[in-house]
Amino acid sequence: MALHDSPVAVLSSGEAWDLLSEQKLGRLAVQSDDELDIFPVNFIVDGDTIVFRTADGAKLTDLKAHSQVSFEADGWDDTTGFSIVVKGHASPITSLQEIAKVEALRLRPWVPTIKTTFVRIIVSSISARRFHFGPDPIVRYR
Repeated sequence: MALHDSPVAVLSSGEAWDLLSEQKLGRLAVQSDDELDIFPVNFIVDGDTIVFRTADGAKLTDLKAHSQVSFEADGWDDTTGFSIVVKGHASPITSLQEIAKVEALRLRPWVPTIKTTFVRIIVSSISARRFHFGPDPIVRYR
């Protein structure tokens, strides 16, 4: 990266989807009564949607009451990093035909727990930024 280049670059939605499809873990932000909760979830991109599995519990209860969600995934190496933020609506998949379709995606829980509910996030917006790591800039105070 040249000295005059910005260390932060806004990526196109296509680049965001490409990066997102390579990731396996994200964080789901859900409204829970008067506060927000954040849950780690493993996921898969299915077309222009995100699918994850969950068990009965707080996450699923919150999603049924408040379908609007935010979702974030990121990654990094020694020189760069990126962050992808998705906003949309999440709902359990109930159609037997859709369940069969997403089961074929081979999305498996990371931990040996029973997670029988598939949830699909219908994306209303996606944004991403890439970060170029480097030394702190020199700031001089007068």
